[in-house]
Amino acid sequence: MEELLQYTVVGLVTAAIYAVLASGLVVTYTTSGIFNFAHGAIAMMSAFVYWQLSVDWDVPVLLSVVLILFVIAPAFGWFLDVVIMRGLEGTSDVIKTVVTVGVLFALIASAQIIWGPNVNRIVEPFFGFQNQVDIFGVSVLYHQIVVIAVALAVAFGLRLLLFNTRIGVSMRAVVTNRSLVQLNGGRPSRSSATSWALGSSLAALSGILIAYTTGSLAVLPLTLLVLNAYAAAIVGRLVSLPMTFLGAVILGLIQAYAVGYMPENPDWLPDGIDVVTSLRVAIPVIMLFVVLLVLPQAPLRAHGIVRIRESVPKPTVRGSFIAAGLLVLVAAALSMLLETSDLLSWGKAFAFALIMLSLVPLTGYGGQISLAQMAFAGLGAWSMAVWGGDGNPLGLLAAFVLPAIVGGLVALPALRLRGIYLALSTLAFAVFMDRAVFNQEKMFPSGSRAVDRLQFGPVGFESDRAYFVLLAVVFALAGLGVVWLRLGPFGRRLQAMKDSPAACATLGMNLTVTKFQVFALSAGIAGVGGAMLGGLQKGVSVTQFDALQSLPILLMAAAGGIAMVSGALAGGVFYASFPIISDAIPSLADLLLIAPGLIGISLGRNPNGAVSDIVMRAQGLRAQLSARAGDEELPIEPVGPVFDAERLGIDRPFSEADLAFIERTLGFDEEEVAGAAPRG
Repeated sequence: MEELLQYTVVGLVTAAIYAVLASGLVVTYTTSGIFNFAHGAIAMMSAFVYWQLSVDWDVPVLLSVVLILFVIAPAFGWFLDVVIMRGLEGTSDVIKTVVTVGVLFALIASAQIIWGPNVNRIVEPFFGFQNQVDIFGVSVLYHQIVVIAVALAVAFGLRLLLFNTRIGVSMRAVVTNRSLVQLNGGRPSRSSATSWALGSSLAALSGILIAYTTGSLAVLPLTLLVLNAYAAAIVGRLVSLPMTFLGAVILGLIQAYAVGYMPENPDWLPDGIDVVTSLRVAIPVIMLFVVLLVLPQAPLRAHGIVRIRESVPKPTVRGSFIAAGLLVLVAAALSMLLETSDLLSWGKAFAFALIMLSLVPLTGYGGQISLAQMAFAGLGAWSMAVWGGDGNPLGLLAAFVLPAIVGGLVALPALRLRGIYLALSTLAFAVFMDRAVFNQEKMFPSGSRAVDRLQFGPVGFESDRAYFVLLAVVFALAGLGVVWLRLGPFGRRLQAMKDSPAACATLGMNLTVTKFQVFALSAGIAGVGGAMLGGLQKGVSVTQFDALQSLPILLMAAAGGIAMVSGALAGGVFYASFPIISDAIPSLADLLLIAPGLIGISLGRNPNGAVSDIVMRAQGLRAQLSARAGDEELPIEPVGPVFDAERLGIDRPFSEADLAFIERTLGFDEEEVAGAAPRG
């Protein structure tokens, strides 16, 4: 009985911390409509700041807590809202996710720069380890009692704030209809800033409360603790605080009881497979996935008439073949000029670009979010290592087929989900693969596997120069395949699904089959990318495919242009270039460490990515040069939202009444409509 009480106390304390952390996520999402993936990083930074103040600078503990919770954290939350989050209006869930992921990486990089990894930073609990009380024979630290009391106070305080105060009601109303709040005399900007300040304070509070349990403070373990809170937040569907606290209690108790009462591995399991340990560490993500599956399916909704700042450019067959040929020729020329070490470094650009290319049909065309692409890449690398011995091409085929099958199986239960729920379900799968599959000795003995380079009969690619060109050829072929997909019926179905799932369902389109197909295809492409990356390095490490590695893949793909094949290539080049430039210019190492996060944050201002921006500027320059030369000004194809009559099926001339109606209801003026359809 005493043992049960001990595990119960540990579980309740853990649950209290999860509840505080998850409540901050719920407050931010409920009042802004943005799921803050950087929430755990804010908690991590706050724990380090707490150590800096209370331990390194000898500031009194109470004063340190007050400064963090009521000054530093709220100020940072206000900064996030004013400078970053308000620029996300008119963007999709994908861009909102990418921007918060950018904040996450910027905070992780900043913490690694400010607090180096070679210092032992210990945070003691409030009142120390000696001050404890005996409850039914169980020793309970004063700190643990404080944690539970704080969680209860947060629960009651948030309930009163959100439902019994004017600012709380205004905070909840802003996400429902910002314009209507303003029309009724509210101040949406103040409500939004308040919610982000409050959410940051709650994240900071959880970071301070949990800091002592981690031993020496470390950046990534503290940040990853927020993944455990996702399950609690999803139990409340990101809107209900009571259900969120219930989810936290269930999760905390299950984790505690699993440590004490889960049986050991059965004898019949082969050596190198440790199921019990894997399940223990994967309990939060298993709970997250299960909760997502049992949630009632949200009804399909029409988005109304909203002008989105994102676009999906339509490629041409001729231009795509020319670009693919030029890419292979440039790669062949570079293979003759670069040193061997440089070939390996820049070859990663093609491998990462291939993994990012898997997001173009899935996210760029279909509007579906996946945070598990590196997990599929890991399966592809493993397939190549197991079945691609001596460069057997069947290994590359297996690297496509196995991830495609797994991707389809993962997609089946997640097909009913959309938006942030779909993103979280794929993240749960990635974490499960990281914690329960890839860490098995049978998968990656000693944490790594050797991967042979491809051999097509007498033609081998063992040399670094030949393999560099092969990477370019594989990317070019895959890119042409994605373009062919975009221009065909399946590409049109994907685009229609992204624009309006409700309209597609109304017209009889099978969204379930379409999602399944594009998920399987995307996972297969990512698997091929992982296999090619393994061949480039002649081996892979399990750390290359951990759950967090999927986030910069999404971030860099969006930075290049997630709806364009060339955007995936640009994203791969960006991602591979940072360590290369850092090695060449050590003085820029710190800046380049933060650069991916800053690039992700900037997407709120330019959601179409770097390639799209370059094309738009080039077209503008071309038009200016043409005008100066006295020629007829060349038409500029807008990269942003346009009135596309062809996609709407309009084939008749517009009358004056048509133009007036379009301007009044859709917001497009006569200039924007001109040339979009036949004119009388």
